[in-house]
Amino acid sequence: MSDTAFLFPGQASQFVGMGRDLYEGEPLARAMYDRAVRQLPFDLLKLSFEGPVEELTQTRVTQPAIFVHSVIISQLLSPRGLRMAATAGHSLGEYSALVASGAIGFDQALQLVALRGELMQNAGDERPGTMAAILGMDPDAVDGLCGEASSNGEVVVAANLNAPGQIAVSGDVAAVERAIELAKARGARRAMKLNVSGAFHSPLMAPAAAKLAEKVRAATIRPPSVPVYQNVSALPTKDPGEIREGLIAQLTRPVRWIETIRNMSADGVGTYIEVGPGSVLQGLVKRILPEVKGMSVGNREQVSAYQTEMD
Repeated sequence: MSDTAFLFPGQASQFVGMGRDLYEGEPLARAMYDRAVRQLPFDLLKLSFEGPVEELTQTRVTQPAIFVHSVIISQLLSPRGLRMAATAGHSLGEYSALVASGAIGFDQALQLVALRGELMQNAGDERPGTMAAILGMDPDAVDGLCGEASSNGEVVVAANLNAPGQIAVSGDVAAVERAIELAKARGARRAMKLNVSGAFHSPLMAPAAAKLAEKVRAATIRPPSVPVYQNVSALPTKDPGEIREGLIAQLTRPVRWIETIRNMSADGVGTYIEVGPGSVLQGLVKRILPEVKGMSVGNREQVSAYQTEMD
């Protein structure tokens, strides 16, 4: 029988209305949302449940909103046992994975996530950058065109290696625009800017990484109960020191999601459960490993469906 991994989504999985059914129908969810509200400088409930979407998609809001939602779902699944052999999260989702695996407590992780979102948004304001999706090209080709598009002190790099033929690049606006034109000229199926507030997972996030580092290194991080596959290495670890350095490095380095899922598969994982809002990661997993099993668990109905399947 194959092992099960739990995967936690990152930014871009949010939607207005996320978590409302959990808050209204699950006492545990209500308690955790109320606990989070007391620690955040914005109205998490209103923005998650009612929007407006323009505010929910601000990085400083989106990251805590997705994190809290994801951890609540994982907690609702816990009475039946997460029954996971490994876990991973996409960018921000790595924090959710660490909480689910017992490596870090909810409140401390929420404080780090809130700081991370604020620092990333500030870095984007101070040095405007953007990202673009490049579809239909392999990683080496994307790396090559990023090298050509980086000039005059402007940089663009591969940032999210999400699935075969689906790579996001990130950097200075002009460099990203040059990369888009080069990709189109070289046969990319599509090359388009993404609606983001900064150049995430690129050198432009270095100021945010430097400020986050102090808090991450001071955080209490324990060995997780199961291996956590890190974004920066795509490899499993249970070492608190490696976890800390990985959380800092992921701000400026790419999310190696294709390698992460393939490495999980090679290590015996055959079922992938996405825990949190949306179903972005299920789509990516199916593109990486079309034959594997999986499901998304992001609302009360899906929690019940998961529990029924586990019985």
